Order: sequence, then structure tokens, then C-alpha cells
Amino acid sequence: MIDRRVSTVIDADRCTGCGLCIAVCPSGTISLQKDKAVVTGAMSLSCGHCAAVCPAGAVTVQAVDPETSRYATFAEDPRWLPPGEFDTAQLVRLMASRRSCRNFKDQPVERSRLEDLIKIGIKAPSGTNSQVWTFTILPDRASVVAFGDRVALFFRRLNHLAANGFLRTAMRWIGKSELAHYYREYYPSVSEALEERAAGGRDRLFHGATAAMVVGSKPGGSTPKEDALLATQNILLAAHSMGLGTCLVGFAAIALIRDIRTKRFLGIPDNEHVHAVIAIGYPDERYLTVAGRKGAVSRYFETA
Repeated sequence: MIDRRVSTVIDADRCTGCGLCIAVCPSGTISLQKDKAVVTGAMSLSCGHCAAVCPAGAVTVQAVDPETSRYATFAEDPRWLPPGEFDTAQLVRLMASRRSCRNFKDQPVERSRLEDLIKIGIKAPSGTNSQVWTFTILPDRASVVAFGDRVALFFRRLNHLAANGFLRTAMRWIGKSELAHYYREYYPSVSEALEERAAGGRDRLFHGATAAMVVGSKPGGSTPKEDALLATQNILLAAHSMGLGTCLVGFAAIALIRDIRTKRFLGIPDNEHVHAVIAIGYPDERYLTVAGRKGAVSRYFETA
């Protein structure tokens, strides 16, 4: 259940009765009475639109934590940036310059940077402003390696099952072809990576990253997966701007999603869902140009 309790407070002495807060409130929490804004609704999204639009500074949303806008590695500019007043070319340059990093330096990532990345992540939108995302930080290389070992254990078990031809056939007979698909598409490369890891070879899972982050969600959100992935994108872009490299680690996410033991190993509650795992570190690679993309499928729908 999402907390929709009203925490909006209006200073009547400051309120000018302009009505701007009412116009932007998505929940009907505020109304105008005797030329003053008054909290009359029974629920609130705690979005803060009312406080952000008030020219007199008369509105406060107490559910909003001011610490989420205080950063250790830089100072936030609290001024609102209107649409059209940012350089689109530079935004696209940032997006295109962020690449999946698979070569990291041994340099550790400061905890202050990791914590700031979370604060940046939660600047993303969320369905009905539910904000049910969670973040689990692995702050050092030893923790990343230990997690990688647990992920490897999961895939050793999965490979053992996938190698059983009778089991694959039986699963197809009952309409479940996932194991056969895994065997065909991933079994050889995963087997090779597991052998290399066991022999002390290169880390083909986290690529030597000195930190990692698991992005998940608590129960109750209307679109929790989408919300978590939007926050993840914020983190990826912000990390690049900080001089960090990142890589989404899908195999680690699958292990957490499919195996409760792996999730419990990181101390993630059973009722939380995992959506993404990010390898984070200082990159040991440099490019000369941005990356291109394959063509996208796009379409219009228009009424006659």
C-alpha cells in the first residue's frame, strides 16, 4: 500500500491566493477558500508541485526529504530549468557517449559518489509518484567478487540442468521451452566463463568493477519495473558525468530474480523485486567517437 497521507502545509500569512498550486496539483489536495489556498483533500501524491510553483514560498510538503537534494560531490542548482532552455545537442552527446564499460581500473569508487548516484536516480519519474524503488550498494571489489561467486554458483546449477537433454525435451513437451532456449543461446559461453572464473581468469561478469548497485522495488508501486529502470538510466548517465564507467549486468540480475538464495545473500528482502544490476568503477578505456545505433521501429497512429 502506497502512503498517500497528506503532508502538505500552507502558510496562510504568506499565501497570496494566486491559485497556481491548485492548477498543478494532480490529486485535488488543495482548494481555494476565502482567497487563500487550503488543504482540503484526503490524499496526496507528495509530488511537491505545489511547493515548487508557489511564488510566495507558502507551501511545504513535509513528506519530501530535503536530504535527497543535498549532494556530497557537487552542489545542486535548485533553479527550475524551463523546457527548451537546455542544450539538446549536449544532452544527446552525453547519452551517446555513455557506453557499457568492460575494462575498469583498480581504483575504488568513493561511497559519497555511490550515495549521490542514488539521489540522482530517484529524480526519475515514477508511476503515481509511488517511489517504491530500492538500491543495494556493493561498495568495494571484495563485495563485488563475493556476489559474483554467488551468481556463478547459480549458473553452475542452471548449466547442470540445461545439460540434461531428457529434461530439456520434457520441458518442451509441457510447453516450457526456456531451458532449451538457454542451452542453445547461452550454455556454451556461460560454461566457458565459469571455467575461466574457476581458474582465476578475467572477470567476465563484472569486468573488474570495484563497486556495483542493485536496483529493485518494494511492493505497492503501479509501475515498479519501469520506475526502477528509469532510475537506472539516470544513474548510468550521471555516473558518466562523474567520470565513472558503468555496465548493466543482466546475468547477475537474472540470478537475483530467479534464485531467492542469491537475493538473500545480499540482504534483499524476499518481497522486493530486482530489476537491474549495475557494475560501477573508474573506466580503463577511452573512445574517439560516440556510438551509433541500429534503426528503430517507429509508427504513427492517426485518425482519418
